Amino acid sequence: FEWAGVLESVEHLTQKASAFCAGEKGEGKKGKPLCFKNSLFHRVIPGFMMQGGDFTNGDGTGGESIYGPQFNDEKFVDQHTGRGQLSMANCGPNTNSSQFFITFGPAPHLDGKHVVFGEVVEGQDVLDEVEDVETDKSNDRPKQDVQIVDCGEVKC
Repeated sequence: FEWAGVLESVEHLTQKASAFCAGEKGEGKKGKPLCFKNSLFHRVIPGFMMQGGDFTNGDGTGGESIYGPQFNDEKFVDQHTGRGQLSMANCGPNTNSSQFFITFGPAPHLDGKHVVFGEVVEGQDVLDEVEDVETDKSNDRPKQDVQIVDCGEVKC
């Protein structure tokens, strides 16, 4: 799928996500490339979201930002109003790293807690396929790999 990450309200966050897609920041402190390529979506909850971006451990326990382990929240301007919105995953205020999620529908209970930084503009069919993948109900992990096989920056 293709996403648009030019939300002026969170321009710096959009730049961070673009840097991860392009893989232009080298290796992180854990010695792994700061890039989403070959990383997994480790969590899929139909009707809610799919979560990925843990390029260090692949299971939701890791991740790293281009500035170190974590970075602060940006503005909570955009809301989780529909399908295909990209938002930062975190474990509380100012604990963002590389993990993100894509919504399968509205999620207003996340407003003010997770920063929306983009939206899927092409490839809704991919979201449909991922939403239908079989998961382990104890941890929402897909039973088959859901992987970002390639990524980069598209320049127009």
